[in-house]
Amino acid sequence: MHTLLLPLQARFIVYTLALLITAILLIALIAGLLSGFLNGYTAILVLIPLALFAALSVIGTMDLIQAPHAVLRNYPLTAHIRFILEEIRPEIRQYFLESEKDGTPFSRDKRALVYQRAKRALDKRPFGTQNDVYVSGHEWLDHSIAPKVPVKEPFRIVVGGPDCAKPYSASVFNISAMSFGALSPNAIRSLNIGARKGNFAHDTGEGGYSAYHRENGGDLIWEIGSGYFGCRNGDGTFCAEKFETVARSDQVKMVEIKLSQGAKPGHGGVLPAAKVTPEIAASRGVPVGVDCISPSRHSAFSSPVEMMHFIAKMRRLSGGKPAGFKLCIGHPWEFLAICKAMLATEIYPDFIVVDGTEGGTGAAPLEFVDHLGMPMREGLNFVHNALIGINARDRITLGAAGKIVSAFDIARHGVGRRLVQFGARLHVRARLHPVAVLPHRPLSDRRLDPEPFAAARSCGRRQIGARVQFSPRDNRVARRTCGRGGARSSQSIPPRAFFPSRFAQRGQELRRALSVFAAWRIARRHRRQTVCRRLGHGACGGISRRRVAACKEICR
Repeated sequence: MHTLLLPLQARFIVYTLALLITAILLIALIAGLLSGFLNGYTAILVLIPLALFAALSVIGTMDLIQAPHAVLRNYPLTAHIRFILEEIRPEIRQYFLESEKDGTPFSRDKRALVYQRAKRALDKRPFGTQNDVYVSGHEWLDHSIAPKVPVKEPFRIVVGGPDCAKPYSASVFNISAMSFGALSPNAIRSLNIGARKGNFAHDTGEGGYSAYHRENGGDLIWEIGSGYFGCRNGDGTFCAEKFETVARSDQVKMVEIKLSQGAKPGHGGVLPAAKVTPEIAASRGVPVGVDCISPSRHSAFSSPVEMMHFIAKMRRLSGGKPAGFKLCIGHPWEFLAICKAMLATEIYPDFIVVDGTEGGTGAAPLEFVDHLGMPMREGLNFVHNALIGINARDRITLGAAGKIVSAFDIARHGVGRRLVQFGARLHVRARLHPVAVLPHRPLSDRRLDPEPFAAARSCGRRQIGARVQFSPRDNRVARRTCGRGGARSSQSIPPRAFFPSRFAQRGQELRRALSVFAAWRIARRHRRQTVCRRLGHGACGGISRRRVAACKEICR
């Protein structure tokens, strides 16, 4: 009896109705044709619904007899509604459920700000802030009642230490690294056109110095990863001759070693053989149709001392251009070992780029994306303080990469520091952008003109690696933001100008309005170095020994 009633259960009722309606329509069609009631024209009214319900019946039958999916087998036809809803779930959340301040990795209002400024559209907001200014973690900039007149010249920082023969005047806001292969040719073109027009630098990523980077003449930072793409021998080792040929190009302004990437530190990569096209093979110096492997570690050096000598070699081969490295901080003692190697060899990099774990990537395991590496603010504070500790901060320029979008982000991360910053990646779902699976599609890419997208959104809706782009308006807004804070540039804003609404646990600046007694209590609990680091004053500059001694006397 239970078996006979099974077709009438709720999970099978849709499939049962489809079968019944198909049978009824088929019988009606046959009876109508035999009786002459249905002719050629009126039969169409029965054939169309018959074909529809017959197709549904076939799909339901296939669901019922297939083995891999238990949901389809137990809920024929109706289970497809679940898959459809899962497919459009991101769009439903984005267009109907999210507020202006929700959404990751970028909120809707930040995305709108980037698009508006890139298109030179109106970017002002009415009615005031939508932020809850009393929520824990809210940050603000203390303004001055006597604002400074903003400087007219662009914000630029000279990168290059005493050993650098060709220092580079870099913008405070640049294009972060993403490789050709992860981005399509038109994306590379548009980014480089934007770099040329905005007079800022474009990081090539570790995928090599391609022909599309050369086309438009924008300033480049050539990034070299563990695969040494563009400067490698046949066995994958570093080739000094090939490196020298490319690095001495006038378009290449700086050279950079990538030790680790924020989104997947300590993880190599593999570009499948099917994606190694002749264009990618030419830019990376690898064979066509063979898996392109990026090891998880470098073969050109194996210790901090060797790395310092390799940086000096890169600087020499490039003709004296700035040479440095990029990393995401992992074990703090490893970076301190690099600092010790700087002191031992007296070789210093010209710049260090700190990538945060909140950074983006084309593909990485979920465990690496979510749980590996130090966030950018924590890592930046640690590197800044470590370089102060070895008295090398003045000769080494710091760079920061990780969700830097607005003028407030530029000012917040650059307070009191000589800091070059890189714009954040704007990642979207690969499902909406098949170019992410096969980056080069000549049939569709030929219709895209990179010129209108320069300093805008790269390749629009179809590009998984579309970047948040720099607009000259960002520079003007940054000047005004610094001026309202009573400083002429972000380098002269004191760290105490930025306040969080509570004592943040992850590297945010502590309020300078803390009493000496409260500061001493925190120092006793979390160690004195922790408070100094969070106050942003280097190794031992946050609380003087005299004040701590005075507090101890008060507490007795």
